[in-house]
Amino acid sequence: MSEENKNQEELLQKREARRKRRQRNQILAYSVVILLIALVGIGILALIKYMPGKESKHQGTNVAKLTPTSSEESLEETEPEETESTEEPSSEPEETSSEPEESQEVVVELTYEEKLDQIVDAAIAVMPIEDKVAGLFMITPELLTKMSPVVKAGPSTQAALEKYAVGGLMYRSQNVKDRDTFKTVLENTKQYSKYPIFLAVEEEGGKATQLSKANNNTKTSSAKDVAATGDVQNAYQTGVTIGAYLKELGITMDLAPVADLANVEKSVMADRSYGSDAQVVIGYVKNMMNGLQEQGITPCIKHFPGMGSVTTDTEKGRAISGRTEEEIWASEMDLFHKLVDDKMPVVMISNMAVPALTGDNTPCTLSPKVVTEILRQQLGYKGLVMTDCLNEKAVSEYYSSEEAAILALKAGCDMILCPENFEQAYNGVLKAVQEGTISEERVNDALRRIYRIKFADRVEE
Repeated sequence: MSEENKNQEELLQKREARRKRRQRNQILAYSVVILLIALVGIGILALIKYMPGKESKHQGTNVAKLTPTSSEESLEETEPEETESTEEPSSEPEETSSEPEESQEVVVELTYEEKLDQIVDAAIAVMPIEDKVAGLFMITPELLTKMSPVVKAGPSTQAALEKYAVGGLMYRSQNVKDRDTFKTVLENTKQYSKYPIFLAVEEEGGKATQLSKANNNTKTSSAKDVAATGDVQNAYQTGVTIGAYLKELGITMDLAPVADLANVEKSVMADRSYGSDAQVVIGYVKNMMNGLQEQGITPCIKHFPGMGSVTTDTEKGRAISGRTEEEIWASEMDLFHKLVDDKMPVVMISNMAVPALTGDNTPCTLSPKVVTEILRQQLGYKGLVMTDCLNEKAVSEYYSSEEAAILALKAGCDMILCPENFEQAYNGVLKAVQEGTISEERVNDALRRIYRIKFADRVEE
């Protein structure tokens, strides 16, 4: 073999060797890549296997527990935690959430009375003591503004109501210029008052009327004339008629009907009473009361314990009843007891004296024996108790305005009607509360009865 041929053969052998090395290297590279892919796949499978599938919020909290290189011991430590994290949330929270659901299903429905109490208590709770005390008074516009007569309600009325948030105003014929003007007076007064306010008149029927100029000349019969018909439905119709025009004007309370028995000769209530027989009179009183209430007017029954047994008008001086305790309980008390059962909303206490009940000449409106012991406790009356006008001489000639107002509240009255000097009475009661002579709870107790009437229509059935 020539030298040239030998060299070519060696060159070919070297080329073949290089080609084989390249093939081995490619195969090795491919094998490494395949192995890496396999390892990655195994790693992903292992990660999925050991990952807490239901508790994704725990991912990444312990890497050692999620890798396939973790020891068997570490896996055993992981398992209790997995059980705790998966089982406890699925059992404990379910029990916890089920208990409130069961308690929510048991809904205690409040009664009308309970709902009303909540509304009233919430209103009273935010009132300053000055407004609470003022809320116990019902006075005339003249006593409020110190102007006379009041036939308009403007800046003076607004300023006075801002200073003294009285619970009510009582209007008389002198306040009525004409129908439209009077309606405006009442509308403005409601707007000026910081709180709901009673707007009252004394409209009994017949000549005992204050609004003849404002009721479109509507005529009604007196209690005496109604009783003469012998039909209690006429009393009901009188209540409806009076209630209708009072409502249209904007009045909210009528200081009527009269429940007094004219049972003595020359009784001061002879023309204003339905008669002397309690069993007969009760029917007329209830019917007129119902007629007023159907029109949305709050009636005020008067004058407990019955003023028909005196011959002197308490406006003119001291009036003393000569009735015995037995006589009173057999007639007057029997009548008022039936009215208590019929849920009369407001009762007015007489300024007359009844020694048979009190043992002295103390006006009934200032007597704890009459108001608290007899009316509240023995007859069981829970409604609003109002004094008769404390500016009547039966009271004003013997007590100052401050004394009378304080004694009336201590006796058990809730609302003070027309003291002789309003500011003196108001300041006297306020001072008594601030010094503890009258407790604030006593004031709140009186206000609750007042506001139970004022808020009666605010309860959602």
